[in-house]
Amino acid sequence: MAPFLAYEDKGADTVGRIPLVLVHGHPFDHTMWAPQQEAFAPVRRVVAPDLRGYGASPVTPGTTLLSRFAQDIEDLLDDLSVDTFVLAGLSMGGQIAMECSARLGDRVRGLVLADTFAEPETPAGKAARNTLADRLLAEGMHGYADEVLLKMVAPHAPHAVKAHVHRMMTSTPPEGAAAALRGRAERPDYRPVLRRITAPALVVVGADDEFTPVHDAETLHALLPDSTLRVIDHCGHMPNLERPAEFNAALGEFLERVDGGGHGR
Repeated sequence: MAPFLAYEDKGADTVGRIPLVLVHGHPFDHTMWAPQQEAFAPVRRVVAPDLRGYGASPVTPGTTLLSRFAQDIEDLLDDLSVDTFVLAGLSMGGQIAMECSARLGDRVRGLVLADTFAEPETPAGKAARNTLADRLLAEGMHGYADEVLLKMVAPHAPHAVKAHVHRMMTSTPPEGAAAALRGRAERPDYRPVLRRITAPALVVVGADDEFTPVHDAETLHALLPDSTLRVIDHCGHMPNLERPAEFNAALGEFLERVDGGGHGR
């Protein structure tokens, strides 16, 4: 049976290094990881799925809980025989990575959390996410994308990066985005999960991120028993696209450390 999720699987013929699994944020798709796929697929397996409701993956209207996203990723990795891996997620993808860590335990040999946070939703935040979901279903993605583009990336980000981010947002099916927003409004508190993680972790944040400020990254860093914090200057919510050289340097150093502790398939 073909996997449920659309995905890219590059570098599958490489050996000796732990695979890297990349989980995109909202409302994007796997192409947000293009600089990381280009940098790391020549030397290790890199799997980058489109989450349910995004990119080329099927859309499920209604509510998609973070646990459902995590189950989809687990099913995909089982289908691909990826037994152990480093798991990286940005924003909502980071919260899905936290959920995966709770589910998959020792299969996650390293955890990368970029521009994300672990706290549960507040009552006001829950209402706001559901209101936004209603709006996207009624109006589509274009108005929202125009409004938030310069919060997703810093105003001084390269034009090509802004165009890529805007294109991902406007290409996302409103039904998929709305379902994720409703599911994210119901997310649990991941702080207890982070305290139990024994695998090494890397926490990355853009210095000018308005959605998840540096303080949120410092909180994650303090919760994780074995973590490194990297703040990347001159970028906003998407340092992997805005400052790929700096992001890849931090990620590459982390991957080398994890590789030194064991091997995956």
